[in-house]
Amino acid sequence: MKFNKKIKVGKYTISKDDPVFIIAEAGVNHNGNIDVAKQLIDVAVESGANAVKFQAFKTENLILKDVQKAIYQKKTTGVSESQFDMLKSLEITEEQNIELLNYCKANDIIFLTTPFDEGSLEELDILDLPAYKVASTDTTNLPFLKRIAQKGKPIFLSTGMSYLSEVKKALQEINAYNYDVVLLQCTANYPIRDEEANLNVIHTFRNTFDILVGYSDHSEGSGAAPYAVPMGVVVVEKHFTLDKSTAGPDHRASLSPSELKLFVAEIRKVEKYLGSFTKAPTGDEEKTRLSLQKSLVALQRINKGEEFTLDNLVAKRTGGKGISPVHYKDLIGKRATKHYEPDDIITE
Repeated sequence: MKFNKKIKVGKYTISKDDPVFIIAEAGVNHNGNIDVAKQLIDVAVESGANAVKFQAFKTENLILKDVQKAIYQKKTTGVSESQFDMLKSLEITEEQNIELLNYCKANDIIFLTTPFDEGSLEELDILDLPAYKVASTDTTNLPFLKRIAQKGKPIFLSTGMSYLSEVKKALQEINAYNYDVVLLQCTANYPIRDEEANLNVIHTFRNTFDILVGYSDHSEGSGAAPYAVPMGVVVVEKHFTLDKSTAGPDHRASLSPSELKLFVAEIRKVEKYLGSFTKAPTGDEEKTRLSLQKSLVALQRINKGEEFTLDNLVAKRTGGKGISPVHYKDLIGKRATKHYEPDDIITE
C-alpha cells in the first residue's frame, strides 16, 4: 500500500513538515441544540484549533433499539434511557449541518463531521466537506469505508477497539480508491486510563504502513496528545464541551473552554520546543558563541620558525577571534611565521 505524505484539508497542508492539525471535537456535546453547537464553534475558534468536528447520524440506521448503552454512557447518562433514545436526542439535521458549515466559514474555521451511516454520508457529500473523519466504530465496517473512500476526500481514520489486522484490512479497502489517509491511534473509552493511551502504537502504525499518523485523545485533561507530538503525529483530536457537568455521554471526559485553549497552546509550545532537525547554532547562539567558545592562543612564548605543539598552545575565550581548537590538528607541526607572546591569539 502507498499513501500520500502530504494532504490538503481546506487551506491547511498536513505533513510531517507542517504544524500539527488540531481538531476540536464537539461531537454530540451540543445535546441536540443548534445554538449550543454554535457556541461550541465559537470556543473552538477562540482556542486556535484548525477545525471543529461534529457527528452526523440517523439513529434508525445506526443502532438496533434494544442495544444497551456502553459502560461509560451508563455512568454519564444513567441506565433508564436506551442508547437508541439517547442518540435520537443528539441528532443534527441536514439543514442544521448546512447552518453550522456556514457559521464555520464565517468564523474561518474548518467544519468537519463524522458520518455514522450511509444516509448521513450522502447528506454530507452535498456539503462538499474538505475531509471525512471515520469513527472507531466503523474501522471494521469495510463496505462503509469503501463508500467513504470513493468520495475522494482526505480521511482521518480512528482505530479504537481494533486489532492491527483489522486496521490493515481497513487501509487495504481504502487504498484501492484513496491515498489521502491519516491513521489515528485511539483508545475508545471516555476517559481512558493513562496506561491505555498506548502512544507506542504510533510507531507501530508508521513502521507497518508507512502512513501519516495522528492521535485521537480520550485521556483526561491535556493528557497524552502533547506527548504524541514529539513522536511525529500530524493530527491531534480532543473532545471539548461548554460545561463538563452537563448531562450527556461525553461531557465529563471533555475539556472545558479554558482547558481547550490551554491544550492548543500546549501543542504549539511542544512544536516550538521541537524546533529544527538541523543541528547548528541559532541566531542568538551565534552571539553567545563569540563570547563563550574558545580559540587557540600561545601558552608560552613561541618564536618565529618554532613548531606549534600541544605543549605551546592552549584554548581560551577570545571574543570570537582566532582559530577554533576544533582545527588544532591542522596547526600542529607547522612552524610559526611570527613571534607570539603568552596569550597572543594564533593567526596562522
